[in-house]
Amino acid sequence: MKRFAFPFSLPFRRPFLPVLPTLARLPLPITALATAALLLVPAVALSRLPRPRAQGLEQLMDDASLLQSFPATPQRPVPELWRERFGAPLATRLWRQQRRPWWQFWGAHADGPPFLAISTAGLLVSPSDRLPPTTIRVGDLLVVAPDALSRRLLADRLRPQQRRSRGLARRCLERLESGQAVFWNPQALAVIIGPVAPLFQPFQEGCFTLDLESAGLRWQGEAASIDGILGAAAPSPALLPSQLPLSPDLLLELEGASLEQLLQGLLARQMIRDPLESRYGLDTSRLALLRRAPFRLRLRPQPQGSFQASLELQLGVGKERRAWQQLLDRLAVSLQEQGLQEQSLQPNAAKAGIQAAKPSQAPEAGDPTLPPQPTPGQSTPAQPIPAKATPALRPMPSATWSRDDGVAVGGWRWITPANGESQLLFFLGPPPRPPLLPMGRFGTPLPATVDLRLRARPASLDDLGLLPPDMPELVRRSDQLWIEALPPFRGGAFQPISLLRGRLQLPLRPAR
Repeated sequence: MKRFAFPFSLPFRRPFLPVLPTLARLPLPITALATAALLLVPAVALSRLPRPRAQGLEQLMDDASLLQSFPATPQRPVPELWRERFGAPLATRLWRQQRRPWWQFWGAHADGPPFLAISTAGLLVSPSDRLPPTTIRVGDLLVVAPDALSRRLLADRLRPQQRRSRGLARRCLERLESGQAVFWNPQALAVIIGPVAPLFQPFQEGCFTLDLESAGLRWQGEAASIDGILGAAAPSPALLPSQLPLSPDLLLELEGASLEQLLQGLLARQMIRDPLESRYGLDTSRLALLRRAPFRLRLRPQPQGSFQASLELQLGVGKERRAWQQLLDRLAVSLQEQGLQEQSLQPNAAKAGIQAAKPSQAPEAGDPTLPPQPTPGQSTPAQPIPAKATPALRPMPSATWSRDDGVAVGGWRWITPANGESQLLFFLGPPPRPPLLPMGRFGTPLPATVDLRLRARPASLDDLGLLPPDMPELVRRSDQLWIEALPPFRGGAFQPISLLRGRLQLPLRPAR
């Protein structure tokens, strides 16, 4: 057998270490004693200095899907929840004694009536006080369940040996113990926002600190895509300043730095990826186009016609127009196979609200997405010169798809600024009304420091029945809703925790 010979030799030298006897050279009894010491000393240290165990509210957080804290306000009327759980006489006396926050929470499955939890610190509860039979003590808390079954289930799930939480859960606990705050996990989020919960995968668990205003509510906090995140706390974001209200012709507007934020929860499911590839040709490479595209999603009311609202998704295509056009060609084939009829368009300033290109700007040669250009020497009709210079947009092929009865159900439009990069507008419902402008021209542009921004008019959405049934009543009644998420990349490194801030504006009460 040949040996491998290296063309050079390395001077292997014994490292300079103190000459110590190894365990292998020691007699067996000494080796056994040393091994036992290595195992027993840490065990004894852990038994004498155990990690602190969870108590009270921390134990409830481990089982609650949604938990909300309220400051002590004995001067205000007794809440209805206290009356229902304690009975009017006892609830009134305990309410006037409170000096610490109290909590309401929902169980692991986020269904059913809430539990009530109050701190026993400073409360005078005598043996003659008849506490409800559904009461259970958890550390320094009195917890009153809505019924006997809920009490038994909670008692079975509590873990007396539970260790203290760390990371995001620990910081959420501090928020809940110090003021008005709310904590949620994936089960609660799925109930509150309904079937769109997978679109908000980065915010499956988190907490807010709430601040009341004269005409609404502000909040700030943090969230993560999974539970148990141990990331360190980031600097708290400034409270969301006053924002421009969403215009009456919009119900909702969601903007983001990349569509990946919305798609990661959906595309993690094989049952969704497979139909996208087999039916629409959206394989891994084409999905990558979607994932990295900046986007703006809008929901518009439709007072007339077959739809209550129309959906518009505007994407930043950049320099990848050819790849996107191939995606559209494959999508068109699939829509035709499903029985839809295509109405191809060559948009112009009159029909699609897209202005013609400036005469001084020539389109890119050989671009298949552009209409054919006149050959040299061929005459072209004279074009009117606009009186005032405006941002020019080059026309590109677009399409509208309709059913057999002629009702338009969706399509797409190209939007290409003369001095910018291409954008693509998909729509569901009737075609969008002109003018079709680039994303930066709609309202206030998305700041570079913001990764995701949501603006909505919840009361108008609720009037159309477009809000999930378990959305909180306070949100349903609000005129305007703003939420911003700061980017996960901060300081050049990825952070698994997103910083959140938001504001809720309630309708002004008429003066009496």
